[in-house]
Amino acid sequence: MTAKILLLPGDGLGPEVVAEAEKVLAALRDRHGLDVSWEYGLIGGAGYDAHGEPLPAVTLEKARGADAILLGAVGGPKYDTLPKDKRPERGLLGIRAALGLYANLRPALLYKELAGASSLKPELVAGLDILIVRELTGGIYFGKRSSAVVENYSVGSHTVAQARVASDTEAYSDFEIERIVRTAFEAARLRNKKLCSVDKANVLESSQLWREVVLEVAKDYPDVEVSHLYVDNAAMQLVRAPKQFDVIVTNNIFGDILSDIAAQLTGSIGMLPSASMNAQGQGLYEPIHGSAPDIAGRGIANPLATLLSLAMLLRYSLKRGDLADKLEQAVQQVLASGLRTGDIAAPGEAKVGTQAMGDAVIARL
Repeated sequence: MTAKILLLPGDGLGPEVVAEAEKVLAALRDRHGLDVSWEYGLIGGAGYDAHGEPLPAVTLEKARGADAILLGAVGGPKYDTLPKDKRPERGLLGIRAALGLYANLRPALLYKELAGASSLKPELVAGLDILIVRELTGGIYFGKRSSAVVENYSVGSHTVAQARVASDTEAYSDFEIERIVRTAFEAARLRNKKLCSVDKANVLESSQLWREVVLEVAKDYPDVEVSHLYVDNAAMQLVRAPKQFDVIVTNNIFGDILSDIAAQLTGSIGMLPSASMNAQGQGLYEPIHGSAPDIAGRGIANPLATLLSLAMLLRYSLKRGDLADKLEQAVQQVLASGLRTGDIAAPGEAKVGTQAMGDAVIARL
């Protein structure tokens, strides 16, 4: 049965990197027997420009009917003055919620050819291979929000006549925590059987529940070594000794921050893919680098994170691990040959553009 892919280029450099992924899809279809079709949709700023909404109804309808979705990026400074519900990132949050994409998988893998590009000493990061499992549809990003002007507002023993007050609620149920924690335990079983749960249980009620649920679920996985860290210590440990970690599981906001720290360890945020999965195996796949409007349209963006996201799509949603391996090997071979986009090039090293890097990966395929 032909698999259906929805391509959502989005904003900024998104269209440039998704164009390279489409070329790879065509090569896999034409040369490697991948039974697949694809269509395009609008999201983020592009959706707002065309339909007045960051997640147009037609896009969501296409997404519901797709086996998997490949996203470029959303956002840009031209949209910063829009009402909150019209901003590009609302399209991304909306599609995650609508499709129930609760599990975000973010690998941080350092290719040996790029060890020198990391901000840490090579001996600290050589061989780095971490998987961060982030809860994606709950927590503070989806909690209740409020803002108001409050008269006679007290801060400790001090009172001001008037203050603007805003709040965002961090809320989790045991059900939400259990399903993401089980996803992480299953991933750990397929790797090195080590799981670190990150929370702030010394301060936050939601984190105390998080830790309680992790301890309960751990009883079903006696073969997996479990540890717990407060988020501030986890951030420090990622920089101090990152190879101590295998799988990290954490909530929405902590995962957002920690995965970006892990990304920098690998030399460039332009190298890292991600997958956001629901209970049915449908996934949304995207590079984690964002829309980078400062380099959009210049043909210099690194497409490898998007191509590696496509590899995750092949493995997790289309169950074509064989083709995912081929694509990942092609990326590794291109790096071994010395090709570098600007974000991963050493000083004085020759650089290639977006299309040249995509073409090189296809040639290796």
